[in-house]
Amino acid sequence: MFGNQSVQCDTGPKCRKIPNGIHREAEKSWRSPSEMNGHAKVLTNGQVPHDFTGTSPKQPVHDSTSAKESYEDVPLHVACLTYLGFYLLMVLGYFNQLFFTPNVATEKNRDGYPSLYDNFERFYFRYVYRRVRDCWNRPICSVPGAEVVLKDRITKDYGWTFEFTGTETKCLNLGSYNYLGFAQEVGPCAEEVESTIKEYGLASCSPRLELGNTPLQNELEALTAEFLNVDDAIVFGMGFATNSLNLPTLLSPGCLCVSDEKNHASIILGLRLSGAKTVVFKHNNMRDLERVLETNIINGQPGSGAPWKKILIVVEGIYSMEGSIVKLPEIIALKKKYKAYLYLDEAHSIGASGPHGRGIVDYFGINPREVDILMGTFTKSFGSAGGYIAGDKRLINFLRCNSHAHCYASSMAPPVTQQILTSMKIIMGKDGSNEGAKRIDQLARNTRYFRRRLAQMGVITFGHEDSPVVPMLVYLFSKLGAVVRTLTTKHIAVVGVGFPATPLMEGRIRFCLSAAHTKEQLDYALAQINEISDTMGLKYSRKPRDPNPIIY
Repeated sequence: MFGNQSVQCDTGPKCRKIPNGIHREAEKSWRSPSEMNGHAKVLTNGQVPHDFTGTSPKQPVHDSTSAKESYEDVPLHVACLTYLGFYLLMVLGYFNQLFFTPNVATEKNRDGYPSLYDNFERFYFRYVYRRVRDCWNRPICSVPGAEVVLKDRITKDYGWTFEFTGTETKCLNLGSYNYLGFAQEVGPCAEEVESTIKEYGLASCSPRLELGNTPLQNELEALTAEFLNVDDAIVFGMGFATNSLNLPTLLSPGCLCVSDEKNHASIILGLRLSGAKTVVFKHNNMRDLERVLETNIINGQPGSGAPWKKILIVVEGIYSMEGSIVKLPEIIALKKKYKAYLYLDEAHSIGASGPHGRGIVDYFGINPREVDILMGTFTKSFGSAGGYIAGDKRLINFLRCNSHAHCYASSMAPPVTQQILTSMKIIMGKDGSNEGAKRIDQLARNTRYFRRRLAQMGVITFGHEDSPVVPMLVYLFSKLGAVVRTLTTKHIAVVGVGFPATPLMEGRIRFCLSAAHTKEQLDYALAQINEISDTMGLKYSRKPRDPNPIIY
């Protein structure tokens, strides 16, 4: 039912290689737009246009209360200093640009052509970001496990260029999405990947519909569907492309997409490419979501007022910048009330959330068939690369015929696929051990302990208490760089995030926790963070602090 293309694939050589059974299944299961009931008809006759098979058993209502969410407004004096400091940087940058010509490459022989680069972006990169450029894009020379080895570098021209010193620094890694600790150079994952390379090589360099398909991808799709308890799944070689190339396959002009304002860039790009009407609702705000749904269903398509071809709500499980968890039970209730479809991006929650590591659906104890489209990536909890979409079999067959990420992009490399297979089997307990359950429990303990200790210090953190993404608000641009540099000298690697990746007023240090971290490592990091917070004045929180020791 997704996408307004005909079910028939093109007659080109790539599409002729799709097994006929898939074509016949798709033809039977996916109706053309003319056969679909519009949302206005649904509201009139009360019929639900649900093309997915099976009826999910009713689940108990789960309250995703906001009591477990952490959020505080920026203090007024900090806001004033943040704006003052940023605009001072801008003014100094304009003076620098006026009196000193930067020694950078410029476009030549382009008379009559518009510039390829936005003027403000060039200015911001050269005169604002350059001052803290050493804090980002730092090269590493090890796996991003519980610890990571940084290649040391210096700059002799204030951030324009860098030189390697030939030395290395081993740091505690609090900046990688290694949630379950599978980014390891030893162990069953590494051993099986090595065997796979010997058998299948490093890559096929071909789409799956040509020469890129191997038994490994077929096995991974079947295992992913089993893991998520859905009919079928399809995997892709790149996580970003899983959103950006599949959303245009599912949506087209005449469709409405209701998107959370904090959704990832890959979702935003996919929605732009689709041509669908996109309306943004306030982050995790159910009242605003219902207002947007109600208003747009009443008004219909702009200009004509015609009913929408389909309505799709797009949210994430865990938001990577905010550390918040989606209010899934409430969103499912609204989706049913307004006869919409739900697209859930579980990139940061699959493997990391729920008692079985099956994501936010598992966390809330919801039947996965309540979500129409389950999307996720293998780059975080599985220590690999790529992404998946899972759900009803007809949906997956439709994507096999129509998705550009499947038909034209290079297939997932065999060693990448094997890494996912091995780690997923460990999570599911198919390796005959309880290692997966232990890692899931360790991550949950590390997350709550770390968050509660930070709250006890008096720093401001955002997000849910069960989210392994922990943003600590720093606010001032100058303090952002200072914290990253100082922690590096303490052998702690962290990620700083500032404007334009976040709002100007919300510069932050983003900690990412892992099951591979020990309590001793977390205690060391917390001690250093506490010392830096005292020195740099980062304890902005006005919440009451827990005087009791935090139990691990």
